[in-house]
Amino acid sequence: MHKTCIVVPCYNEGERLQVKTYIRFLNQNQCSFYFVNDGSKDNTLKVLYTIKNECPDQVEVVNLSINSGKGEAVRQGFLAAFKNKKFDYIGYFDADLATPLDEIEHLLRYLEKDIKVVIGSRVKRLGSEIKRYPIRHYLGRVFATMASVTLDLDVYDSQCGAKIFKTKTAKDLFSEPFQSKWLFDLELLYRLKHMKDIDFNNIILEVPLRRWQEKGDTRIKVIDFITIPFDLVRIKNNTL
Repeated sequence: MHKTCIVVPCYNEGERLQVKTYIRFLNQNQCSFYFVNDGSKDNTLKVLYTIKNECPDQVEVVNLSINSGKGEAVRQGFLAAFKNKKFDYIGYFDADLATPLDEIEHLLRYLEKDIKVVIGSRVKRLGSEIKRYPIRHYLGRVFATMASVTLDLDVYDSQCGAKIFKTKTAKDLFSEPFQSKWLFDLELLYRLKHMKDIDFNNIILEVPLRRWQEKGDTRIKVIDFITIPFDLVRIKNNTL
């Protein structure tokens, strides 16, 4: 059986973490979780240890004393998971469970022999439950167009916070800090596209999620939207 680890970045998530949902999922599945406390100022760290105390063999808590941003929090979680050396697959999900935990198994089904990366995609279609605010959806399409033109990446939903990697590939992608604080998802895909001796289109798969729900909270400020074009150029100019 393949062993999977999910990294969950957490910043001031003490009131939103669905402790019972995490514990119930862990009790029913073999998956491991590495929660990263990204310098939270609330009781996030205490809540994370509540989950760990209930499932000590499946949960690790990585504590960053200073807030470093989501991208670096995810990266530190991956670096910690690499040290374990037992995981075949390592991915990351958002702490608020906008993507339900049962989507982990759904995404894992697509990690076949030649597929090294699967990314969730919030495509509203028949049979799915994708609940997203219209304005966020349209802004997302504008961003996707900008990214596609600037970076030549034909990806429908680069920013969905549900991605799983084969560990060997992840080690190459997460070895260096990210150039962008908020666009690290996109930067990961750009790094992957420019890795040597790979066929990008044949090793990555964008998988429509069955369920996803907007949680109504965003840590992105207006200034972050203003800097997006500059971040895209910075990513392009700093390809590995």
